[in-house]
Amino acid sequence: MVIAAPGSGHGKTTIAAGLMAALRAAGHRVSGHKVGPDFIDPSYHALATGRPARNLDPFLQGEERLVPLLRHGSRGADVAVIEGVMGLFDGALGTEGYASTAHVARLLDAPVVLVVDASAASRSVAATVLGFAHYDNRVRLAGVILNKLGSQRHLDEIASALEATGVPLLGALYRNEEIHAPSRHLGLVPAAERASDARRVLPELASWVGEGVDLDAIVRIASAAPPLSVPVWEPSGVDGPPVTVAAAGGPAFTFRYTENIELLAACGVEVVDVDPLRDEALPEGCAGLYFGGGFPEVHAAELSANTALRTAVASAIADGMPVSAECAGLLYLCQSLDGVPMVGAVPADAKMTARGKLGYRRAVAVEDNLLATAGQRVTGHEFHRTEVTPSHGTSAAWGWERQLDGFASPTLHASYLHVHWAGYPELAHRFAARVRARG
Repeated sequence: MVIAAPGSGHGKTTIAAGLMAALRAAGHRVSGHKVGPDFIDPSYHALATGRPARNLDPFLQGEERLVPLLRHGSRGADVAVIEGVMGLFDGALGTEGYASTAHVARLLDAPVVLVVDASAASRSVAATVLGFAHYDNRVRLAGVILNKLGSQRHLDEIASALEATGVPLLGALYRNEEIHAPSRHLGLVPAAERASDARRVLPELASWVGEGVDLDAIVRIASAAPPLSVPVWEPSGVDGPPVTVAAAGGPAFTFRYTENIELLAACGVEVVDVDPLRDEALPEGCAGLYFGGGFPEVHAAELSANTALRTAVASAIADGMPVSAECAGLLYLCQSLDGVPMVGAVPADAKMTARGKLGYRRAVAVEDNLLATAGQRVTGHEFHRTEVTPSHGTSAAWGWERQLDGFASPTLHASYLHVHWAGYPELAHRFAARVRARG
């Protein structure tokens, strides 16, 4: 079942996570999924379900992989809750809704529940719901959950108006200032950075949603979704002896796709988390490094202060240890970030800027490197508010739209671009092979 909204800010992340937690508390095995290239919302899904975070995105993974990936991610669960992105019909610009929540719902043939912020309207909410119900008849709007209601009278007025639309009212949630997730420049603060607070609030969130939403109706709607007969996605691998890769984790590095790690595991790679804020050494027998995304700019001073690990990482890379770094990983490998020293493995300085860069990208590998061969084409996304000023004479990782991005060599790949390896397993295979050669 898909949880959607007319636009951002209606509360679909809070309600989706609360619904996952409430269903789990009611005894269901729940899997959580997020439409689009988002790492933050899935961190709350993982906390609510007790299962790994998952994304579904036709641009990043390919339309043909969505059902296999859904089946893989929901294996062993009896309810899959899929949180949408932005407004129900909002997709990649200029594509008539490609990669929108509606597009994903159609590909999965999944029913949609619309979350509507009713704080600034009453009967007009029914007009909004009616429009969403009939804008695209290929999308099955199964019901609506009202959010941020002010009173019983407010609810009664909207419920009366909704009767004429034929769209069932599945839940009514009143304003609750006690339940919210703090935000920063790229959206919500990831759950890993406020783990104790998030875990404390989770039972309250589950109770709030469980009391205000008809969970039995939700389960009936999800159960009415047609069977999915496409084979389950399985992470492919390349045979070889086991090796160890250190992956940046902790509060500063919270962005990574679960399937990327599963692909490495299928290649015999044991991924061991290292917290660059706290840990002072790489794990014993480490043969490679995987640094995903996150918020190093928020923790720059602490990252810089951990000179022991910075020195160990710089030495390992200088000695030829393979390293794949995405966005935050790129910043950590720079010479400096906002004026404080970083690892210095790539000849560049990074700094925060006033404007962010967010969007899908079609990229091509400039030359042979650690992850890709020259001319390899991939789809990915960038999502940051920093810029990197490189020195001259360095090789770029990717090129797109007349610009070059990142740094690359036979043993290093550091770029702003996030690529979901489920769509390009050969990247994982190539990285694993280089790590195994090192090991």
